[in-house]
Amino acid sequence: MNKLFKKLKPIVKKEFRQVIRDRRTLAVLLFIPAFLITMFGYALNFDVKHIIMAVYDEDNSKLSREYARSFIHTEYFDLYGYLNDRDQIDNLMGNEVIQVALVIPHDFSNYLIAGKESKVQVIIDGANSNTATTVNGYVEAFTGDFSQKIMLKTFLKTGSKAAVMPIDFRPRIWFNPELKSAKFLIPGLIGFILMITAVVSTALSIVREKERNTIEQILVSPVNPLELVIGKVVPYILISLIAAAAVLLVGNILFDVVVNGSYLLLLLVTLIFLVACLGLGILISTAAETQQTAFMMATMITVLPTFILSGFVFPIRNMPEIIQAITYLVPARYYLVALRAIILKGVGITAFWDQILYLIAFGGLVLSVSIVRLRKWGL
Repeated sequence: MNKLFKKLKPIVKKEFRQVIRDRRTLAVLLFIPAFLITMFGYALNFDVKHIIMAVYDEDNSKLSREYARSFIHTEYFDLYGYLNDRDQIDNLMGNEVIQVALVIPHDFSNYLIAGKESKVQVIIDGANSNTATTVNGYVEAFTGDFSQKIMLKTFLKTGSKAAVMPIDFRPRIWFNPELKSAKFLIPGLIGFILMITAVVSTALSIVREKERNTIEQILVSPVNPLELVIGKVVPYILISLIAAAAVLLVGNILFDVVVNGSYLLLLLVTLIFLVACLGLGILISTAAETQQTAFMMATMITVLPTFILSGFVFPIRNMPEIIQAITYLVPARYYLVALRAIILKGVGITAFWDQILYLIAFGGLVLSVSIVRLRKWGL
């Protein structure tokens, strides 16, 4: 062990010095993650709020106004105004002035007072299908809540059992009760940032030795390929762990994202993922001849696949089967399952042990291929 440490120490020391001297790379590795989490956390947000709503109230009664106010007095809907003509809805929605129009019929209050069902029309702009689906859910929720209040008032006033709701629906949401998209996105953002920074940084390491003609010194040194790989990745593992800690800290301060599970388990899973990413970076580095080529290859392999195919933003189960098969080649897919399980759900390794095995297999494969390629150079 002491002999191995003596061999690795010069390589690790040299790599640390190289990173410290390259201020731009150091800034990218440490400050870009905090910048990205701030931008993504606020900009990439699936919470649909401040929906512009117009109300056409034909009834104009106390009950109809109370029903309309149940939407407006929330952060989800903003009132454009009460319309005098139903034909205004087409013009306003066509010009994207409003997103929702609430049409209350003239007999709305009469039906409710009589204990009968009143039909209300809600017109939603469906140009953005995801937003329209969410808005429709909001409308159903607010309408159900208002109906429950009316039925309760009728029951208290008349004592009629017919006013009792047939189903007592009380939803309970686990793990993210506020339904904040940031709490879902930030764990994924950690994997996204680590994947990019770890692969890109290590992809440039060996190529840099080629371009500066220092690879010959390594070739004649008493260092085998495994020792070279370990010496190259250790500095970037430490830097990446600091970046991950910075992302968690910023996420906690700005978005109230806390780790509900074990920090030790989180560290272990992150280390396994980083080894896989750094091994992939070393493999790219052995295949590229220039730093520019290595950077392009690393970016192409990490950015789009991690963003689209890892489950970071888009659910994998909703993808076509052939695309789902491709996602098994993306290591971030396995890491994000474990990461969200630890951070959001606070569960143990029994919930995602298979994902860890996949990560270990992936890391072992890329590291083995990298070592084989380094041996071809004469190491």
